[in-house]
Amino acid sequence: MSFSEIIKSIKKKEYHPVYFLDGEEGFFIDAITALLKDTVLTESEQGFNQLVLYGKETDVQTIASSARRFPMMAPYQVVIVKEAQYLRKIDDLLMYVNNPNPTTILVINYKYKKIDGRGKLAKALKTGKALYFNSKKLYENKIPDWISKYLKDKKLAITPDAVQLLSEYLGTDLSKIASELNKILINLNGKDSIGVKEV
Repeated sequence: MSFSEIIKSIKKKEYHPVYFLDGEEGFFIDAITALLKDTVLTESEQGFNQLVLYGKETDVQTIASSARRFPMMAPYQVVIVKEAQYLRKIDDLLMYVNNPNPTTILVINYKYKKIDGRGKLAKALKTGKALYFNSKKLYENKIPDWISKYLKDKKLAITPDAVQLLSEYLGTDLSKIASELNKILINLNGKDSIGVKEV
């Protein structure tokens, strides 16, 4: 599935029991994780049913046992594992991935790296009930289109000159570009178009 297809399916409440998000572009991983974190459960359900773990501070056994619990007064529980690239023995998640708890949404952020495709876990992620997404860096020539689409999704237009200026100055780091665009949006004062002057 592509990034936009994943976002659409989450908005339609079509969830997968496991989301394994890896790759060099952290922006897409963060966006998918944030959408799941903010929309699966209501604010009152999150207190008992949402757990964030960090790869440096946890282990596979803790992740699996947390994911096997059942939600309290909610349809799902959400378990988010950040910095999963630091987990030891990540292949031991295979047993859980092959038989996930249907009332848990396990989100694994394996940022700035790609899981070894030769391992059993990687093969299970690509063929089983899990959703595997590899977040690739965009090439420099794709950045102007990405900026235009990002703003179009926010119902804003941007002139070609402004797009070119932004892409030249901001490089290819999408998180940085999104942050700078959001700063511009704050200062638009009701305008629905961005030109060189606003940049």
